[in-house]
Amino acid sequence: MLVESPQKVALVLHTYMEENIYILKGIAEYERLHANWVFFLDDRAVSATDPQWLLRNDWDGVICRHEEIGLLEECQKRGIPCVDLGSLPPHDPADKTERLPGIPKLRPSDRTVGHVAAEHLINRGFNNFGFCGFSNDSWAKERRRGFVEAVEAVGHECTIMESEYPGMANPEWHAKEVLAIGAWLKSLPKIPCGIMACNDLRGHQVADATMEFGLTVPDEIAIVGANNEAVRAELTHTPLSSVPVNGYDWGFRAAECLHSLMVGEPVEEVIYIDPMPVVLRRSTDALAVEDPIIAKALKIIREEACSAIRVDDLAKRVHASRSLLEKKFRLLLRKTPSEEIRNVRITKAKRLLLSTDKPLAEIAYETGFEYPEYLSVMFKRLTGENPRDYRRRHCPEARD
Repeated sequence: MLVESPQKVALVLHTYMEENIYILKGIAEYERLHANWVFFLDDRAVSATDPQWLLRNDWDGVICRHEEIGLLEECQKRGIPCVDLGSLPPHDPADKTERLPGIPKLRPSDRTVGHVAAEHLINRGFNNFGFCGFSNDSWAKERRRGFVEAVEAVGHECTIMESEYPGMANPEWHAKEVLAIGAWLKSLPKIPCGIMACNDLRGHQVADATMEFGLTVPDEIAIVGANNEAVRAELTHTPLSSVPVNGYDWGFRAAECLHSLMVGEPVEEVIYIDPMPVVLRRSTDALAVEDPIIAKALKIIREEACSAIRVDDLAKRVHASRSLLEKKFRLLLRKTPSEEIRNVRITKAKRLLLSTDKPLAEIAYETGFEYPEYLSVMFKRLTGENPRDYRRRHCPEARD
């Protein structure tokens, strides 16, 4: 019996970008399930600027994420099926999808990224909003559009601060932007204020500006970024919440699209990839309330919920009776202090399930649950699924 020879597929992506690692995982998973390919990974994207470097060899398909279009144009001339994951300049000013005609394009739904960030801040009780972005990037403007759209849909307004991105960050530009952003934050008419940064680089600048100008995060300024560059998000003095681009799904669907092209099946010209829910870190780990007792109680819960804090101790520390504290919680937050403590613990458990491979017993210990079985019960009660299923659903590559 003859064994069919695998097809050769070239992948052109910079692997220093964290989301590209997830794209590659999605591509690999599709190949394992549905195709018979062997890969060459141009992890420095040399062929994006020097197509002949790659095209000296024969390829059955190419997936490319890069700003340059030369490789895609050469593939098109030679009849090599290819899929574009990059941000190309539009050939038609009215073409909002920014694609090379004739080549299918997959890209994040930037407008939805803005929606998700706004909904996250709205659900945390914020009534004042700002957006900090780049004025010369279409993806940033689409995220601003989605954020403002969602904020206005619930009857609020949004203050906007934008400037041009020079194409590459440098220390002088960063310092200049931090000062400009800080001046903007100080001019905001009301605080607390929920800010969306167009990406995590911009979020880092907003966080640095709050420290430079003496604003507290998240109590006065809450910040949510986008792309979920975990290393950058953790480098800020207050770790940055962020909307993740679903790189795994992006890669899986890109491979699916390429496979269809390679077997002669029709494909959509443009495919938008929806983001994942916000990864919660300290920069938005607060609820916006003006009552000083509740504000102080929430801060203590945020910092100590996983250390087995009790409601009686909490009431003493905010100088209120337990009955008054519970009454204020129900009136302002529609929940009890105990429920908020459990919510904070479960939120941390979610973060550990998605960002680590720690076993459930260790996660239970770190989140203040005496037994992993009790964590499982509370987790399912609050989320509708057990921790293992939650990890599998959001991290398809996770293995038992």
